[in-house]
Amino acid sequence: MEDNLLNEEQLIAVTHKEGPLLVLAGAGSGKTRVLTYRTSWLIKEKNVDPGKIVLLTFTNKAAGEMKERIRKMGDRKIEIGFSGTFHTFCAKLLRAYGMNVGVNPGFVIFDSDDSESVMKQVLKDMEIDTKQSKPGMFLALISKMKNDLVSVKTAEETAKDFFYRQLAKVWKAYQERLTKNNSVDFDDLLVKAVDLLRIDRIRKEINEKFEWILVDEYQDTNKAQFELTKLMAGENGNITAVGDAAQAIYSFRGADYRNLKLLEDTYPNLTTVGLPKNYRSTQSILDAAYSVVSNNTNHPTIKLSATREIGGKVGLFEAVDERDEAKYVVDCAKKIIDRDEELAILYRTNAQSRSLEDELLKRDIPYKLIGGLRFYNRAEVKDLIAYLRLLYNPEEEISRIRIEKIGKRKATAFDEWLFKLPVEEREEEQPGKLLEQIINVTNYLDKFDERDEDDLARIENINELLAVAGEYTNVSLFLESAALSEADIKQHRSNAKITLMTVHAAKGLEFENVFVVGLEEGLFPHSRSMFEGGKEEIEEERRLMYVAMTRAKENLTLSFARSRLTYGGRHTSIPSRFLAEIPEEYLQKIQIRGWIPGQARNDDSGRLPRSSRNDERDEFGDKKRIIVQDWEVAEETKDDFSDIDNW
Repeated sequence: MEDNLLNEEQLIAVTHKEGPLLVLAGAGSGKTRVLTYRTSWLIKEKNVDPGKIVLLTFTNKAAGEMKERIRKMGDRKIEIGFSGTFHTFCAKLLRAYGMNVGVNPGFVIFDSDDSESVMKQVLKDMEIDTKQSKPGMFLALISKMKNDLVSVKTAEETAKDFFYRQLAKVWKAYQERLTKNNSVDFDDLLVKAVDLLRIDRIRKEINEKFEWILVDEYQDTNKAQFELTKLMAGENGNITAVGDAAQAIYSFRGADYRNLKLLEDTYPNLTTVGLPKNYRSTQSILDAAYSVVSNNTNHPTIKLSATREIGGKVGLFEAVDERDEAKYVVDCAKKIIDRDEELAILYRTNAQSRSLEDELLKRDIPYKLIGGLRFYNRAEVKDLIAYLRLLYNPEEEISRIRIEKIGKRKATAFDEWLFKLPVEEREEEQPGKLLEQIINVTNYLDKFDERDEDDLARIENINELLAVAGEYTNVSLFLESAALSEADIKQHRSNAKITLMTVHAAKGLEFENVFVVGLEEGLFPHSRSMFEGGKEEIEEERRLMYVAMTRAKENLTLSFARSRLTYGGRHTSIPSRFLAEIPEEYLQKIQIRGWIPGQARNDDSGRLPRSSRNDERDEFGDKKRIIVQDWEVAEETKDDFSDIDNW
């Protein structure tokens, strides 16, 4: 192994001999390098049998990349014991030992669609109204309890009111159906594997089989995954956990960054190594990002040192509205791609892509949309446009078929309303108002549950559609605009240098040039974090902002609009509190009309601004911690169980 390819801190982590190791590796600090070099070092320098090493990740892509790097570092073809996702590992474990916890080795794994089908049948059998209680809502709550290692029995015994008693009954019936079908869902894979490893005989056998456990992105583990890795590490505690609390952005999936702190509580002899050097971004970008995330007090964050140049200041653009914002960003994007460089445009919610797509399509500029469909191709948008098309042309067959698939009752309610609507109102009424009436008469929103993250995104898309429809004077003009936009497919060109995506989708990626748009209160930070949760949720939004900013390698531009189309029309916007947390010395202000960073900022509870903050707070103990992230590309992929029977 070539030690000169590692910096001092990386080398310390890679050559850690035995016992538990926590590597605090943040943005661009080389966590993948540490994991792969440590694996190679264990094999070549410590003479560890490769078959005794387990490398756990959250995506198959990340596992595949690390596995390939490890092979290239060896003089021979190296095959470690396991390299893949938590769920794939647990599935293999249950194939081999599942009978010990009542799981038949021939079990089938139900994906999210399968689970929803089972839940729908359960609710039907129990005569529970799925309009009031959505299958997705029950599944989300059950998933959370499973990931927290709560059992059905415990849920039954601790139910405090009618809803939770009903939830426990639904869960029990759902689980019985899974058993009847000799199946498990994704959460069961984790839970059953933990149950299995709690059996002394099985745990000892697994501990002998796999002696070295390496875990990537430890801040994204939930309680079940934490318990699984602890049991896997056994008495020797040979676990290497790599993580970064400052990039914990998946709490809605059950991830708990506090598992990093729990490692110290679990292993008194834990060695902690921080990686302070960043190999991705300029120092200016890192300083600006740090000035935001360091306002969090629930987890430690230490300033990173760039190995690159200082770089230019972070751009800050104030737009009149979302159209002005899109025009400015696309103007800049055109200059960037003319230089044959890449760029990413990041936003908090999928609905925000609409104004950007419109501007790119108008300018005939190709782009890639990651993590979602184009705005006018999203199911809920196409549904409502189908209603409008029938209003404009009642004989149109394609839209008629679509709305009947949505629901016969909804179609009937729409037809009855349409029959009573005067012809002149169909032609002259403002399309936004007509859409509102259609939504009301068909009860279209009944199909969505605000407790479901996907449904919330769909509601946001509907609000965006209402807003943009409100800009047109009649239905004909709006439908024409939507149809022309839908017809353009240039964004699918694989060689497009402009990438549009949400910040969540951008985790693990990097780009020379990054634009983060829509930095307004209620949008980023999102309104749900402000109204529902308080400090913890706002801190996650701040970590999300940190992730967004640290995607940039060379140039970073932030933007906000003074007004934006939202449900009900155009409203004045308030600049995001995160902008106020960036000192002016880091910013190059563009078209700023009167707003000064640092002014008119609320604290995380919505009260008056804080006058001071304890920058030294560190829940990880007295030792300074360095939180920083990898420059390697990682993306979400579904688990591949094709080789499930082969260890």
